[in-house]
Amino acid sequence: MEARLPENASGDLYVDDSCIDCAVCRHLAPGVFERSDQRGLSFVAAQPDTERDRRRALMAVVACPTASIGSTDREGVRSAAASFPEPIEGGVEFCGYAAAASYGASSYLVRRPEGNVLVDSPRAAEPLLRRIAERGGVSRMFLTHRDDVADHRRFRRRFGCERVLHADDVTSGTREVERRIEGREPVELAHDLLAIPVPGHTRGSAALLYRETYLFSGDHLWWSDERQGLHASRDVCWYSWPVQLRSLERLLDFRFVWVLPGHGARYRAPSASAMRGELERLIDRLRPSR
Repeated sequence: MEARLPENASGDLYVDDSCIDCAVCRHLAPGVFERSDQRGLSFVAAQPDTERDRRRALMAVVACPTASIGSTDREGVRSAAASFPEPIEGGVEFCGYAAAASYGASSYLVRRPEGNVLVDSPRAAEPLLRRIAERGGVSRMFLTHRDDVADHRRFRRRFGCERVLHADDVTSGTREVERRIEGREPVELAHDLLAIPVPGHTRGSAALLYRETYLFSGDHLWWSDERQGLHASRDVCWYSWPVQLRSLERLLDFRFVWVLPGHGARYRAPSASAMRGELERLIDRLRPSR
């Protein structure tokens, strides 16, 4: 049995030392969960004292990929589970149910009349599968890169969805995907869906742009609460940092208002021009000094 972290505030809710610091709980209930400077893991900084905070904390219990959050009082957990997928905006929903195989990456459901799209794979938990089925199922699964594929096979079996992945990131675990993106040019998947190769984090990383508003960025780009700005990390760049910087610069060619990442916080800018400004500041900060 894992041990409760000593940093936890006294009370019913706790985090144990099986935490992998995926930060899902901190994004769902930031007033309850924080990151320990000493251990680099999430812990309960304050027990929830409102109905809303309790519900958000229980959503974190459900979403946690490693079952590292515990509560002896299980009342409300089933209701919290029914909150996923959680609406964000414009038919875009957060799936919750993060998978340990994807290191707790976020995944998203895009609800469209032409067919729903699942961006990256959540944990294929039966309550989530039922809720997605109620929303019309999944016609396409867009995999941003090789790391966040998790339970893609189970979603394919359940919904018959076409899986899309860049050819450079196909591995033995994804060799049966139905569509492989080739090259470095954007690929129009539908009138409102554009796949944008953004190599760097991995050789075959790709972002998905929906309706020139929502950019699903995988592990290429995210919002950093610590830096209060967009961020990309050399520390988690598995292929090429110079290539990743060029991929960030390439995103300046596209309009979007939202960044919805696999890891890190999502971000909505006031406008597309404001988002461009955030991206330009990030590139200036990361660009090597001459």
